[in-house]
Amino acid sequence: MSVRRRKWVDRQGVSHEAWAIDVQVVGKNGRVRRVQRVAPVQNRRAAERLEHEIRAELLAADEKIAAPAEAPRLAEFAERFMDTYAATNNKPSEVESKRTILRLHLVPELGELALDRIGPPEIEAYKAKKLNAQVSRKTINNHLTVLRKMLATAVEWRVIAAIPPIKWMRPPAPDFDFLTFEEADQLIAAAAPEWRAMILVACRTGLRLGELLALRWLDVDLEAGRIVVRRAVARGVIGTPKNGRSREVGLSKQALAALREHPRRGALVFSAEDGSMLPRGATKWPLWTSAKAAGLRRIGWHVLRHTFASHLVMRGAPLKTVQELMGHSTIEMTMRYAHLSPDARRQAVELLDVREVVLLCWVTAAGRVRRRVVLPSQTPTLPRAAPGVAPARAGGLAVALPV
Repeated sequence: MSVRRRKWVDRQGVSHEAWAIDVQVVGKNGRVRRVQRVAPVQNRRAAERLEHEIRAELLAADEKIAAPAEAPRLAEFAERFMDTYAATNNKPSEVESKRTILRLHLVPELGELALDRIGPPEIEAYKAKKLNAQVSRKTINNHLTVLRKMLATAVEWRVIAAIPPIKWMRPPAPDFDFLTFEEADQLIAAAAPEWRAMILVACRTGLRLGELLALRWLDVDLEAGRIVVRRAVARGVIGTPKNGRSREVGLSKQALAALREHPRRGALVFSAEDGSMLPRGATKWPLWTSAKAAGLRRIGWHVLRHTFASHLVMRGAPLKTVQELMGHSTIEMTMRYAHLSPDARRQAVELLDVREVVLLCWVTAAGRVRRRVVLPSQTPTLPRAAPGVAPARAGGLAVALPV
């Protein structure tokens, strides 16, 4: 009851009794506001009138609470997102990639929409339009990744209340090209002398082109036969490898010998004549020329990375090891090579034919303990148990336990 006769004792110990109100109002934002007051005129009707007035004031004040600021348009927030979040949390190559996706795709299609107006219908319409424009499903997922990160940042910054659900496109299984063992040998043999070491190391270590261009002699340990991948160059800027973590790759005897014979022009392993870093464009034609001289198709440097991983799997290397050598952030990226292991499925099925060596133990009627070793090709059956003895298995051993 919000209007009642209230009794209380003050700090001086004096007792009081008066008509009072106790009003509680739940606002639209869920906040509860409460007002307790003694009626200035001490009768029930005056207290009820005061209660109505206070309740009306609280409700009116709730209506007057300023509505949240209108959410900015995607085009406006994109600039803030790039200048504040991306510039401080992403590598230069990632910043440029996000900027390109926003400029060419997201802003033209969704730029005039307020962030809180972008929901499943707008996202599905965007996906359909890009599919009709012959954009691949993987590329559309890249666009949606940038969009979701921008909306998630808007939530963190309290610009909008929630992230709309996004359904990702299901791209086809990734296809990739790689050289056979014979083709890789042909390519290395046909390469020009000044490029042979770089091509060979790419085939035998799986380093990305940006990692090869940024590789320093400081990162190569010829005594231990290993390379520590610490740097990569992207769009002319040197940074960390793609997943942000360094990794160690062992050197095969062939790669080790090639690096020992490779001339040193400066701090970089593979450099221009003056020791400066090679631009990406300068590496394309030498590889194409080498492939043509070997009688092969035109390939790019990433084919050599795929070749390294494919050859490892075809030789029986565990996928987890391949993941670590390739520097993949998830095992799913490495699983694309799993089908190249020719004996993997057959060997898995053959495990069904393997049985453990079992030692059977039992007690005869005369109280003697008998033992028999059962080989994997035999069926581990016990002879008839002696009276009062029940055979059982425990810990891989067939034993006789008294009943």
